[in-house]
Amino acid sequence: MKINKLIWPLISSLYLPSAMAQPDIREILALSDSLVQIAVSLPNGKTGNGSGVVVSKDYVATNCHVLANASGASISKYRDSYQPIAMKADWKHDVCLLKFDNIAFKVAPMRDSASLKYEEDVFILGYPIGNNVPQSSFGQIKATYALDGTHVIRTSAAFGLGSSGGALFDQDFNLIGITTFKSPGRDGYFYSVPVAWIKQLFDSPNVQSLATNDIPFWALPLAERPYFMQVVGPLQHSEWPALKIIARAWTEHEPASADAWYYLGIAASGEHETAQAKINFNKAQQLNDRHLDAMLGLSKIAYAERDLATLEKLQLKISQLNLEQGEIVSNQISSLNSRH
Repeated sequence: MKINKLIWPLISSLYLPSAMAQPDIREILALSDSLVQIAVSLPNGKTGNGSGVVVSKDYVATNCHVLANASGASISKYRDSYQPIAMKADWKHDVCLLKFDNIAFKVAPMRDSASLKYEEDVFILGYPIGNNVPQSSFGQIKATYALDGTHVIRTSAAFGLGSSGGALFDQDFNLIGITTFKSPGRDGYFYSVPVAWIKQLFDSPNVQSLATNDIPFWALPLAERPYFMQVVGPLQHSEWPALKIIARAWTEHEPASADAWYYLGIAASGEHETAQAKINFNKAQQLNDRHLDAMLGLSKIAYAERDLATLEKLQLKISQLNLEQGEIVSNQISSLNSRH
């Protein structure tokens, strides 16, 4: 399976731990009972690595691109290795299930992404290459994108190249996604595929081979990828006309998507169309009252226009979602007040 180099699969290490008050080391180590390391043998004689999550007494979930076209695969835990006896694959959605004979590891409870809220605290666990201790990364839900009957998850919990198959957990230690891919660039976006696709896969027939020519949705040619992926490049490169075209098409295709309107607002703001940017950001906030980025876009405009009344209203809402950003807006209010 050929993967487009513009999007990076994640098969090795996690990093960037956060100082946020999330699960402590004891809780993380307890959760590691649900995680396994995956090793694959490649036809060229090299090896590959990834992570997997125990989702039933018989099955481990991981990304299909970890396994695709390998000559063999195994999982390891506590220095023991286990060979799968069967596999189920959803190549399009990049979710695979490896079957074992009743592996005695802790099953991770699952929660569907439809119930997730923007700015909800989450964390990631996975295995760096050569490390037997899972590594963590902390952040928030930044977006959920409707796709094929469920929602792909974007978080601010960062992971590095090679973290495919890692676990994305909520604060109640429910598995909510599998860390899968990121966009390129310093300010990359980090995406996880939802557990709904894992659940759907249980009832699928086994595949007979790891060989495939199928390509996951995130590695398709750019024009064939979901809109939430198409907007990232123009945004990163400040290509406002291109961003406007894509975001406009997105709003027409999904008029109830707060994120579509948010990116249309970013495009308008980039082209100094302030009035239109406000309309679009407000539309995003109306559709999702927890859309922090849309509120920050509105607060930036309000500060530039010295609109204290709007800025004060936004500060209250922003602080409820993010204290640090709320403090920044509070300082802006103080700055404007000092000028009167």
